[in-house]
Amino acid sequence: MVASWGDCRSLVYPRSSNKALQALPLVETGAADAFGLGDAELALACASHSGEPMHTEAVAAWLARIGLSADDLECGAHAPYDGPTWEAMLRRGEGFSALHNNCSGKHTGMLTTALHRGEPTRGYVGYQHPVQQRILGVLEQMTGQDLGSAPWGTDGCSIPTIGVPLESLAFAMARLADPVDLPARRAEAATRLLRAWGARPELVGGTGTFDTRFMQATGSRLLVKSGAEGVCCAVVPEAGIGIAVKIDDGTGRAAGPAMAAVLRRLDLIDAAAWERVQALARPPILNRREVRVGELRAAPGF
Repeated sequence: MVASWGDCRSLVYPRSSNKALQALPLVETGAADAFGLGDAELALACASHSGEPMHTEAVAAWLARIGLSADDLECGAHAPYDGPTWEAMLRRGEGFSALHNNCSGKHTGMLTTALHRGEPTRGYVGYQHPVQQRILGVLEQMTGQDLGSAPWGTDGCSIPTIGVPLESLAFAMARLADPVDLPARRAEAATRLLRAWGARPELVGGTGTFDTRFMQATGSRLLVKSGAEGVCCAVVPEAGIGIAVKIDDGTGRAAGPAMAAVLRRLDLIDAAAWERVQALARPPILNRREVRVGELRAAPGF
């Protein structure tokens, strides 16, 4: 362990921060190659997208490629996170669908793997389904934890979310960053997913999101992925370092500035890039008149 602050041994639910880990079977089973998936689809498999047309159209095309549709997604539906997209849909009288769910790319990846393996697509979100058991095995190997009896809950998109120590989540991210000790097939899958993650940051998040803006500002040298309840992970391939942050009270708005501060503290972000991410590292607090009345930032001296 390079550094730690706070309680890093307690269990946390990674939520969407570990989607790259959940996407490993998509590549290592051969499903990605069997269906001709490229960087766009692999980035969407790792994404919490904002439901813009560039996301929903790509997911719909991917589903069509594998002979399925949005009706096969078991993630549920919600309005697009992207405000302008949702406003435009309302003006046109359009409703939202499972395609707009921020996890629709991940779920399409799970369906793709199930099809390739000849497994049932119905019920793929269940804990005992082969898709989820395969992911559980990946999490065990990547975190170095025996998770067979680990506490688990049902995530917002209906798949299992497994409790792991925060330090083990960081360790898993480090193994993505430097997969030298992984089996060859898994190492190759990790490298391929990281390449897609960095190549298409706009698909991993969306317009205005922390993840997309941060990766674009750093030239995707630093890969970040946020999750619900104040979880955020980072992968730094050049340094072989992985980072996991959890805000105790689940305040999502603090996770980004905290991650930025950790990256700066560890000298993993240079001065020029640091200047470019200031709006993310110290986001302004505006009142109802859009007047800046404060900012969110890491504690003094951190």
